[in-house]
This record gives sequence, C-alpha cells and structure tokens, in this order.
Amino acid sequence: MESHGGTCTQDPREAARDHISPGDFDAAFTADMPRLRRRLLALTGNPHDADDLLQETYLRLSRRARARNLTHQQHPYAYTCTVALNLLRDSWLHPSRRERTTDRLPEAGWDGGLGSYEASATALALLSVLSPKEAAAVILVDLEGLTHDTAGERLGAHRGTVQRNRMRALAKMRAALAG
Repeated sequence: MESHGGTCTQDPREAARDHISPGDFDAAFTADMPRLRRRLLALTGNPHDADDLLQETYLRLSRRARARNLTHQQHPYAYTCTVALNLLRDSWLHPSRRERTTDRLPEAGWDGGLGSYEASATALALLSVLSPKEAAAVILVDLEGLTHDTAGERLGAHRGTVQRNRMRALAKMRAALAG
C-alpha cells in the first residue's frame, strides 16, 4: 500500500492478486479433488459420506475470503485437506448433526392446517364445559407448564385450590370426551 497525501491506495499488482475469479478457485479445487476424495474415502469408508464431505469442503472454501486463501496457498492440497479433516472431525465430535437413516417412514404430510384447527376446536369446546376457575387452572398448569404454586400466585388462590380446580376440570373433560 502506498500513501499519498494522507490517503492509502492499493498497489494495482496487489489488487490484481487479491481479486480472483470463480474460475480460478474452481480450477484450484478441481485439481486437488480426486486426491482429496480418495483420502476422504479412506477415512470414512463410505463413498456417499466422502462425497458429502467433499461437497461441504467445497462450499466452505468457496466463501469469498477462503477462496482467495486457497489460490494463494503454496500447497493448496494441504490447505483443502485441512479444511476437509476439520469438517470430518466436527461430524465425529457432534454426531447429532449428522443425518441418520431409519426404517421408519416419515410422518404424514401437511394437511393444510386442518389437524391443528381440529385440535384447537376440540380444546376450546372442552374448555367451554369448565368453570372459569377450572379452565384457568388447566391452562396455567397443563398448557403453560406452571407449577401449582406459581399458578396459585397468578390466580390469587392457594395451591390446593388450584389443584382441586384442575382435578375437577380434568374429570369433566374426560367425561365430555367419553360421552
């Protein structure tokens, strides 16, 4: 960088070196891709996992700052391999982030909100059977997850009163569902 009268300007050669085209990055990555895939295949033992890891490495490196680093590396394969191995290590350390296969079929598809609407309508119908104190006890304890003590504080009642109102409400709701 040169300084002229208090302003800094970048040398045109540095600017040309810092500006890389996507084709330069792709060429640098593609040159090392077969060798990297063989290494990842040896480490994972599964061609699908190796391909997924190779793709994740490409995406990680293709971000702007790292793409510039790859093309300016003295040993781009070593740099690429380090990124891939860090991604693999991360998948080993956090197995919950990995995809898992299962024998179960996925849940039924979205029904357009009909199931949610039916559940809300049923809940409202059941709550309408209850007295206001009973409904408040059920909403605070069962739906909001408050303790009997906290629900009692909110309602200005003793915890035993909240428990009794809740028990009566649950009994009424069971009877309404059964009949």
